[in-house]
Amino acid sequence: MQKEGKVVPLAAAIDRGGRTPLPCLPVLLLQVRDKAALQLRQGLQDLFDNADDTLFEMADKAFDRGDQNLYFEAMRDLRLKRKSIERGFLDTFYDAYARMGQVDPLARLAEPGDLRSKAQAERTAAIEGMVARVLSRDGIALQQLGLRLQALLDRPLYEQHNPLGPAALCGYFLEAGRNLGVGLRVKLVLLKLFERYVLRDADIIYGEANQLLAAAGVLPELPPAPRRRAEDRRMRARRGVAKLGQAVGPDAAGQALFASLQTLLAPLRGQFAPRLQAVATAQPISTADLLRLLSHLQHYVPATHEDEDFELGQQLEQLLLRVSVRSGTRRRIEVADEDMINLVGRLFAFIRNDDNLPASLRALIARLHIPLLKVALLDKGLFSRASHPARRLLNEIAGAAIGWECPGTSLRDSLHLRVERTIQRLLNDFAEDTSLFAELLEDFLAFNQDERRRNELLEQRTRDAEEGRVRARQARHQVQQALNQRLRGQVWPQVVVQMLVQSWSQVLLLAWLKQGAASQAWRDALQTMDTLLASITPPQAPQALLQKVPGLLKALRDGLASVALDSAATREFFLQLEQLHLRACAGTEGQPGSEGQRLSEVLVAEDIVLAIAEEPACAPLHVAHAQAAALRQVQRLRIGTWVEVLDEDEPLRCKLVARVDSSDRLVFSNRTGMKVREWNAASLAQALHRGEVRVLDDGLLFERALEAVLDELRQPRGV
Repeated sequence: MQKEGKVVPLAAAIDRGGRTPLPCLPVLLLQVRDKAALQLRQGLQDLFDNADDTLFEMADKAFDRGDQNLYFEAMRDLRLKRKSIERGFLDTFYDAYARMGQVDPLARLAEPGDLRSKAQAERTAAIEGMVARVLSRDGIALQQLGLRLQALLDRPLYEQHNPLGPAALCGYFLEAGRNLGVGLRVKLVLLKLFERYVLRDADIIYGEANQLLAAAGVLPELPPAPRRRAEDRRMRARRGVAKLGQAVGPDAAGQALFASLQTLLAPLRGQFAPRLQAVATAQPISTADLLRLLSHLQHYVPATHEDEDFELGQQLEQLLLRVSVRSGTRRRIEVADEDMINLVGRLFAFIRNDDNLPASLRALIARLHIPLLKVALLDKGLFSRASHPARRLLNEIAGAAIGWECPGTSLRDSLHLRVERTIQRLLNDFAEDTSLFAELLEDFLAFNQDERRRNELLEQRTRDAEEGRVRARQARHQVQQALNQRLRGQVWPQVVVQMLVQSWSQVLLLAWLKQGAASQAWRDALQTMDTLLASITPPQAPQALLQKVPGLLKALRDGLASVALDSAATREFFLQLEQLHLRACAGTEGQPGSEGQRLSEVLVAEDIVLAIAEEPACAPLHVAHAQAAALRQVQRLRIGTWVEVLDEDEPLRCKLVARVDSSDRLVFSNRTGMKVREWNAASLAQALHRGEVRVLDDGLLFERALEAVLDELRQPRGV
């Protein structure tokens, strides 16, 4: 079961997904089916790979919280049901293919017109538009495929019975997603994605099927269908790659730089494959032959999870021995090529030991040793031009993935999969055409731009939340101060103290947060509290109290209603307040008796501290003199700086996303923008001083590696 994702058994895996055996169909039709299934499966994978980003963008743009929740719920459902939808789509496709020409593949989805709801009508209109666009582009190829299938089956095959028709493909998708708990808007979005990632390549399905059938002698006389769309797409891609790859080629500055480095590299000569290099009569092989040997080895680079010992020098030595035996002449590597092998080897040795990169990323990048070595042999400009596509691709991968947290195979996210796919593509396809790096760079930049924009949105939400927390703390401090000024050190009725601390504090908080300390709402809330306390302090003149009570009661009711205090609790408070007013008019203090329990009084002896959901992670610390350097380092940290936390079993990588100066807090998030740590400046300086946290160097990887290697080569050799 673990091999289903690999290339070789994919067709077999798809074939097992079919529900109906196909003994009645010719083998040629089974081949057409399998080719189409492979293409459809890839399109569905692309669809689901991009659905998350699309729905997230729509949720971010939605103004209504209900719409946001709708899209977030759809994202969750898609993740959970992705595999079942893919499997259901292929199962339905196989069923329709098994009964080709016998039934309408869309029969199960058809409904009487008078029973069709407005939503169904809108969905149908969307599908009809999608089908019309496919037919306008690829109608001729589809017609030819229908004629060939009809000739092979020896029975009529109407357009609606063709299991590869665009309407049928849409039907399979709708059938597979029937149990997906999403609304019409999300379904329409998914249909758009289906058109973009599956139906856009329908011409490839039809073209390959027609080519296979024509080669087998099924209506070979039909003229080839126009391949304008597919060819135009490929030509555009080649032109774009050519523009990016124009800079790749001989570079005078690169040649000069490498020539200057050869003097530094001279002491390393002879260390590589010494048994061959030391033979004076050995004939050097050309750079072209060396490239061919490297291309051969490139396909045997082990996967990162395998423990095979793959040392490039040993592998090349074995190949040179075989070449020497076959040719009958000792062969060796040219001096300049050996210098380049040593230089690139030192670069990758630095990368493999660079603890600024996650271990999993180092293992992946190490697989690029041979492709980068081949680029360096072909184009010395790799070392002199920061804009070189191979150099930029390495830097972009390292920069995008610096925040990885050593994910396991079951936890790999879209970025991890994209990096793996990019590196594997280079190992599979890169021979000597360096424009492949430019093509992959363009793809990775486009992908990473979307990934970065999504993470930046989440980081901004984290910053907004932190600013909100700071304001909440400031408001809480002001409210606590107001309450303590009026209540602390005095005896008050317990019911009043309880109401002010538990309920009226919320009225004050709301006024401060919404309108500020200078607002009329804040002053009115304070005035109401002062009036309440004054009204229950005996002795009170009945006439004066009667004049102030109506306004006081109205202000209290309005304020408590604004914080949604329970109506029963509000009614109970006002009943007891009436007793307090009567007692104040009588000029008596609370005495034990029938009302004593209800109107008991308390001494507010300590400061009132309001409850808050989340306290600061670190209390302020005194900075020791030995930590002064670490504190200066903290003060210089810029937004976006990565650190690694080493105080737990698994190291945690996080990025500084917010510096809240008013509360001396530094907030860090993981790569996806979720908050994971916070410190104040002193506590972070202490953690840095103790080695519990370290700042990562997120500079350009190739530049750092090259600078380190050059510094090492320039070191005087000797004792």
